[in-house]
Amino acid sequence: MLSLEHVRGFVAVAEEAHFGRAARRLQMTQPPLSRQIQRLERDVGVRLLDRTQRGVALTPAGRAFLEEARRLLALADAAPETARRVASGQAGTVRVGFTATAGFGVLGRLLNRIEAALPDVELVLNELVTADQFDRLRSGALDLALARPPVGTEEFASRLVHREPLVAALPAGHPLAADSAPMPVELLDGEALLRYSPDQARYFADLTARILGPVNPASTHFLTQVHTMVGLVAAGRGVALVPASATRLRLDGVRFRPLAGLPDDPVELHAAWRRTVVNPALLKV
Repeated sequence: MLSLEHVRGFVAVAEEAHFGRAARRLQMTQPPLSRQIQRLERDVGVRLLDRTQRGVALTPAGRAFLEEARRLLALADAAPETARRVASGQAGTVRVGFTATAGFGVLGRLLNRIEAALPDVELVLNELVTADQFDRLRSGALDLALARPPVGTEEFASRLVHREPLVAALPAGHPLAADSAPMPVELLDGEALLRYSPDQARYFADLTARILGPVNPASTHFLTQVHTMVGLVAAGRGVALVPASATRLRLDGVRFRPLAGLPDDPVELHAAWRRTVVNPALLKV
C-alpha cells in the first residue's frame, strides 16, 4: 500500500530535481528521504527516478506517476475540510422527490433558495408520485419529499410549503370555455370528466370527490399525472379539475376557468422527511 508520506517525498524530489533540496524543503535529512523513494519504487514496481551526478531526472513512468501523485495529495489535503463541511451540513448530497405539478413552479423556487444558501450541496432530483416518495423515504432512498398529504406523522415530520386553487381545465371548443368567470362545479353535472386514480393519485381523487359532492359527471379515464390529464383535455377527451399551477403548461386547445364557491387554495403540497434524520445537509435545508 502506498504511503502518503512517501508520495509527498517523491513529489518534492521530482519538483526540486535534487535530493538535498527536497530534504531541506521537507525539513528532514537526505538518507531517510532516499529510503522513502526506494520503498516507493518497490511498492509501485517500476523505477521512477534516474539518479545522476547533478541530481535526479524523472523516468517516463515517473512523469506519469507525478501527475497522479499530485492529484492524490490534493485529495488527501482536501479530505479533512470536506469531511468537516459534510458533517456540518455545508456540503454533501440531498435526494429530493417531487410530484410532477411541483415541478411547474414550487420546485424551481425551492432549489434556487437551497443553492443560494448551500452552494456546495448537491441536489439529486426524483420525479415520483406521492406514494412512491413515501416508500423511498422509508427505505432511505430519498431524503426529502415534496408530496401530497396525508403525511404519516409517526414516521415523518412535515411542513406545508405551498397552497393553490383548483381550476377547471376545458377543451378550447367546449361551451363552458367561452366564459372566463369563476364557474360553479354544478355545471360539470353530466360532463365527461377525467378522474384521478384512487390508488395512484389518492389525494386528488379524494379532494375532487369532496368538491364535486352530489354533482354527477360522466367519468371517462382514471389517471395519475396532472400533465397527462391536461394533455387529454387538449385532445377533447373530457374536462378536468387540476391545480392552478397546471396553467403554466399553456397547451394549445386548453382553457382554464377558476371554480366558484370553493375553500381558498384547497390544494396542498408538503415537504416531508424521516424523523430520524441522518443527513446533516438535510438539516440545513
